[in-house]
Amino acid sequence: MRYLSPNSKLVLASHNAGKLREFSTLLAESGITVLSAGELDLPEPEETEDSFAGNAAIKALAAAKASGLPALADDSGFCVSALDGKPGVYSARWGGPSKDMTLAMERVHREMGDNPDHRAFFVAALCLAWPDGETQTVQGECHGTVVWPPRGTQGHGYDPMFVPEGETRTFAEMPESDKNAISHRGRALELFLKRFIEK
Repeated sequence: MRYLSPNSKLVLASHNAGKLREFSTLLAESGITVLSAGELDLPEPEETEDSFAGNAAIKALAAAKASGLPALADDSGFCVSALDGKPGVYSARWGGPSKDMTLAMERVHREMGDNPDHRAFFVAALCLAWPDGETQTVQGECHGTVVWPPRGTQGHGYDPMFVPEGETRTFAEMPESDKNAISHRGRALELFLKRFIEK
């Protein structure tokens, strides 16, 4: 097991500004500086695995090898019970070539039809990769229900159509701090900080 030292630099293997902001906030307390793959002009590798952990590893390894720094990748998705766990690892692709999440949410709603089962959950797998090819992975989940129509303007992705257990607000109606405290990504990051950062 390898550990990141506080105050080290880490590449976030993502070109998504929302994710960069979220991870920078969540990692700020440990003193780790987060650089994005976008800032470093790193290419986005093809995600060819059928699991969240597998896709996170592809992205993290590509960024670590290209940058020469440890890299963190997250692969996350929205899993709907009535759709047998779809869109799952294809969550972003349900938005079409432009990754339009309004279209993706409309497709979930359309395919659910009048199914009374509104259970859903978000999954986030985090993979820490080193330039020599070593990887370490953790996974977090947040369970709740699908709502329609979408509500709220915070967050990203499927956040406006998901109400976590014990809440009446969608993820997109919550301040970032409230969402981070219970989200799949927040839970995965909590495990990441416990296991992979030097105390």
